[in-house]
Amino acid sequence: MLRKLGIMTLTMFLSFTCLNTLAAEKKETRTPATNIPSSALNISKENTYPNSSQDTPYLQPSELSQELLNTSNVKIENPDLIRILNETSISKTPWAIGFRATVYLGEWPLNYESAATNINWQYQKINTNHYDNRTGKSPYQMKYNQEAQSQVKGGLTAKIPQPEHVKQMMLLKAAKKTNLALSFQTLIGAGTKKDQVYNVAPKKVGYLYAYTPAVSEKGKVTYGEVYLTIKGSKRMITVKNVTSQGIGAWIPVQDYVSLSFGAYDQPR
Repeated sequence: MLRKLGIMTLTMFLSFTCLNTLAAEKKETRTPATNIPSSALNISKENTYPNSSQDTPYLQPSELSQELLNTSNVKIENPDLIRILNETSISKTPWAIGFRATVYLGEWPLNYESAATNINWQYQKINTNHYDNRTGKSPYQMKYNQEAQSQVKGGLTAKIPQPEHVKQMMLLKAAKKTNLALSFQTLIGAGTKKDQVYNVAPKKVGYLYAYTPAVSEKGKVTYGEVYLTIKGSKRMITVKNVTSQGIGAWIPVQDYVSLSFGAYDQPR
């Protein structure tokens, strides 16, 4: 509410101010950063549940937004705050001489600094296929077959102010570092299959376990109160009352399963 009021106040002060949506999305070039084990299989084509787009959006600041960001005393990476700046256009005119205004845009999570990014390839078990070949005379060829739809959710490891903003920044950093499609929620549809074969020998009971991998992301988020200041033709961003807080998150990897096979003398 305070942010909207601040922007409305600025518009009233400046009759020559207009709103212009300049938000644009771009895909940041990525380089391979993750060694994927042979047990982890890509099921993007086989998954019977189509997950949402795997491309992580990066918001491109407008020319004015970039100018404002360059004046800030604290790095600002929050896409939602950048989007608000993109929606504001402040014209430079001769009548602005002597004009002064300070608008409070609210307290925001400004940036996230990653300290550690690791992958647990067996984050959550989603399926078990088994076959009892104790009476068989030849090996049985076992394959992965998802028996029921499975939903896997991630999340932050602690309570933190404005969690959705923080999750978005952590997701962007983790996706860039791992070069994997990440989401705080992913689904594996029933009937999803892979052709990779696991042989269950005679007199054995075979179990094929499927897991969804997830990224463990840990780092520090910085908060601050953001002010837009105008002095004549000068426009600048000032951040006050800056604080930092450590935070972690689990972020599932989309459209991957990690398989683990075992054969035993007795049922498990």
